[in-house]
Amino acid sequence: MSTEDLLDYDEALARFDPVLGIEVHVELGTASKMFDGAPAHFGAEPNTAITPVSLGLPGALPALNRTAVEYAIKIGLALNCRIAEVCRFARKNYFYPDVPKNFQTSQYDEPIAFDGYLDVELGDGTVVRVEIERAHMEEDAGKNTHVGGAAGRIHGATHSLVDYNRAGIPLVEIVTRPITGVGDRAPEVASAYVRQLRDIFVALGVSQARMERGNVRADVNVSLRAAADAPLGTRTETKNVNSFRSIERAVRYEISRQGAVLSGGGSVVQETRHFHEDTAVTSSGRVKSDADDYRYFPEPDLVPVAPSREWIDEIAASLPEMPAVRRRRLRGEWGFAEEEMRDAINAGAVDLIEETVSAGAAPAAARKWWMGELARKAKNDGVELADLDVTSAQIAQLQRLIDAGRINDKLARQVLEGVLAGEGDPEQVLTDRGLEVVSDDGPLLEIIDATLADQPDIAAKIRSGNMGPIGAVIGAVMKATRGQADAGRVRELVMERVQA
Repeated sequence: MSTEDLLDYDEALARFDPVLGIEVHVELGTASKMFDGAPAHFGAEPNTAITPVSLGLPGALPALNRTAVEYAIKIGLALNCRIAEVCRFARKNYFYPDVPKNFQTSQYDEPIAFDGYLDVELGDGTVVRVEIERAHMEEDAGKNTHVGGAAGRIHGATHSLVDYNRAGIPLVEIVTRPITGVGDRAPEVASAYVRQLRDIFVALGVSQARMERGNVRADVNVSLRAAADAPLGTRTETKNVNSFRSIERAVRYEISRQGAVLSGGGSVVQETRHFHEDTAVTSSGRVKSDADDYRYFPEPDLVPVAPSREWIDEIAASLPEMPAVRRRRLRGEWGFAEEEMRDAINAGAVDLIEETVSAGAAPAAARKWWMGELARKAKNDGVELADLDVTSAQIAQLQRLIDAGRINDKLARQVLEGVLAGEGDPEQVLTDRGLEVVSDDGPLLEIIDATLADQPDIAAKIRSGNMGPIGAVIGAVMKATRGQADAGRVRELVMERVQA
């Protein structure tokens, strides 16, 4: 991969106006594929989840998956789209070795949903409206594995393997209109848009939406123009970017790269590009085809899709609360500051906090645990919060132990450590490790008396109003009890002894 010239990002933005276009593919979580009965399950042995239709064998005829259509309508409605009274499938003709039919069954001029929008909230609360041109149904391709080459790519590979399990998995592709006027926030807008889409897919229950599995993939189009009122520039399309951080980095890189090309008097080539996670750069793929090159024509083996108004209304009535609306409601119910809620959203903690509150914890306490001790643990381990070996119910139980006075915050962290280590629920860890707060005054008074006897001047200083030395007594008690004493109660007992 050759090194390309880059223009400083800020300088590129000072000279040019960036324009985005984003195409997001989401794999639908149906039981079977789009046009046949093969199972649509992730992780099966290669080439076992297939039928003659999956392989495009002669004489095999497709049959449309009704649930996939329902899911597509749900997505369209959630994105404020108009739902087509009648639409149809088309054949998109091109050769790829992982598309055994040599065409993809997709939608072209008649998508299931169109003319929508999504209001995207950025980190500081700014809202950017992204116009949706269309959301159409299609099928996924298979998966190529290139063996022997660098970074798993075909260049330098000794041979390639093809797995057709994914061929025919139902997809919805969501295409934006040009996203303009975002300036230096273009990378953030792109990432936030895809993140919000992912949240919607999960809320609708139409996909697992796991980006690391390729359930959600973004093709990021970037172009530069001389000014905001100038014609659109030539775009590049960075394919299959599958993490929010990578989306931001790909946009930044393309702005800097295209800025250098244009500043040097060159022309941007309309092409697909690959994003490299290890170096955060893009590299050239193939010259980008226009729609005419795909020779679309109506799919002769499938009848038009004509969802009834009654069915669409029924689907609309079943839609859940959308994530953005839900977050605003929860913020009000929990009494979080705007910044606190944004931090929870960015950390992926909102669902975990809500579950912990539902299990009986106060919102502030739930936030404290997930955004404090557990967030640090997740960061150190390099995992998502939700992937930690602790449940919301266990965190709520841990907080109940604190509220009941059975442990203090220091002991609670030790209990949590045991839970994360797989030693059981908080109650069991508390018992097994013997961490419960010492609630009997007798042992505490013995330690206090011994400490005061060893240092008789402490009592005199406290009686004279000098409260500094009381910390030494409390510290001695906490040390003797391995931190299992209630510091507040120890203070009360010290004062009682001194005054007596």
